[in-house]
Amino acid sequence: MSYSAFKISIFLPLFIFSFSLLPSTFHLSHASEPDYGDAIVLGSIGDATTLIPMLASDATSHQIAGLIYNGLVKYDKDLNLVGDLAESWTISPDGLTITFKLRKGVKWEDGEPFTSEDVLFGFETITAPGTPTAYAGDFMEVENAEVPDPYTFKVTYREPFAPALSSWGNLVVLPKHLLDGKDITKSSLGRNPVGLGPYSLSEWKTQERIELKANPTCFEGRPYLDRYIMRIIPDPATMFLELKSGGLDWMGLSPIQYERQASSLFFEINFNKYRYLSFSYTYLGYNLNFSLFTDKRVRQAIAYAIDKDEIIRGVLLGFGVKATGPYKPDTWFYNPNVIRYPYDPKRATALLAEAGWVDRDGDGRLDKEGMPFSFTAITNQGNPLRDRTAQIIQYRLKQIGIEMKIRTLEWTAFINDFIDKRRFEAVILGWTLGQDPDIYDIWHSSKTGGKELNFISYQNPEMDRLLVEGRRTFDRNERKKIYWRIQEILAEDQPYTFLYVPMALPVIHKRFKGIEPAPAGITYNFIRWWVPRCEQKYIMP
Repeated sequence: MSYSAFKISIFLPLFIFSFSLLPSTFHLSHASEPDYGDAIVLGSIGDATTLIPMLASDATSHQIAGLIYNGLVKYDKDLNLVGDLAESWTISPDGLTITFKLRKGVKWEDGEPFTSEDVLFGFETITAPGTPTAYAGDFMEVENAEVPDPYTFKVTYREPFAPALSSWGNLVVLPKHLLDGKDITKSSLGRNPVGLGPYSLSEWKTQERIELKANPTCFEGRPYLDRYIMRIIPDPATMFLELKSGGLDWMGLSPIQYERQASSLFFEINFNKYRYLSFSYTYLGYNLNFSLFTDKRVRQAIAYAIDKDEIIRGVLLGFGVKATGPYKPDTWFYNPNVIRYPYDPKRATALLAEAGWVDRDGDGRLDKEGMPFSFTAITNQGNPLRDRTAQIIQYRLKQIGIEMKIRTLEWTAFINDFIDKRRFEAVILGWTLGQDPDIYDIWHSSKTGGKELNFISYQNPEMDRLLVEGRRTFDRNERKKIYWRIQEILAEDQPYTFLYVPMALPVIHKRFKGIEPAPAGITYNFIRWWVPRCEQKYIMP
């Protein structure tokens, strides 16, 4: 799963990363001015599902839609909120009202002007009861939204809401003239979007490729690269072969690929490699409505039975750190003092015995009231890191008498038929997080519906209260105390076994210039990436 820059989406890592970006090589261009032209081709293990952001629950969809749509605000390279479609804003002294002043002269791809009515329409759509979205929570905090004029959008909140400003990203800006009075879930815009961002859709062949073309009338200025082409290649090994053969320019590498396969002279000459701790984590999550996992002593025991260091060495080759909760270690809201679960099979066995799980017949398997301790963990196909993680966990649990079966599923079926319908016992997944510590949509007990993100059905009254309080508190020190306590609760309850925070390991062909690593990552200025004319590979008609 994944938290987008402004709110949540699901799974594949997005473009919001961390602070220590370390390109392994640099290639300086002799060109003095950027050139227009060329295309960048990248690989993705999963296809998009819809290009209407508020309906999308996967990161591929958000990744593509993020180049087609804009929001009112965005993060700059230093992770500061700056204007996007809003050129400025004011916040009332009581913190309840935000008044956005919108840019004039911005047009949708079909030539219609962008106005505050588009923002209001998007707001009304995402908060409508019939809209199947996981992202309505932030906008339900709004008491009143109004458009005093075509270039002013004003929202007033019922109570102070700390993530208010950051929530006005590209989830809620929609072309009213195309969607008004229509069922958004049946709109052709899901497959044929009409945006106002730097790129527009050129072609989408399901499970094959998505191609975008530069929007020459974009208010931010025309992107230097003519085309953005995403190829859907479910198998990472095949994707790597495509990278080596010239079929891809950009790919996120696995640790083995980064450390061993991409260390040749060929890669040194042709590619820049980057390494940085991602804003993400991988976890083993439990369906808390499944009888095996209702006792937190069982979940704690599993945490003690898993050797996280072994996973980081064996799966990540050291390219990652142990996760202790839902945040990465170098954020201001990370709590380093929560309960830790070092590898301790004896402690795991003792906790399981307390919960009634013992090996009564000497067959090496735990049982309770005649039922063996056996469950199935599902994960998605095309992710060898999760698959190998599952195998190590399976081995370690077997040592203490627990049978964990592993089932890998095709992505669309995985989400639609298992996660959304709660047809699972345990799951190995990952979240990619945004810049604000708000995790209400993942952990609040009200967010357990079919398409919502608390799909493990976690409930804790203190957690519910703190998640709301964290949203109402603006003072950073006070917010820090709240989110530190939230991490303590999660560490105690162990609704997930938090496994590791991986490093992002992208590799990009050296002909691309303008890549400037910053706290926001490497893609914050993507529309300013360029290729010198003499090095351009793809000539567009």
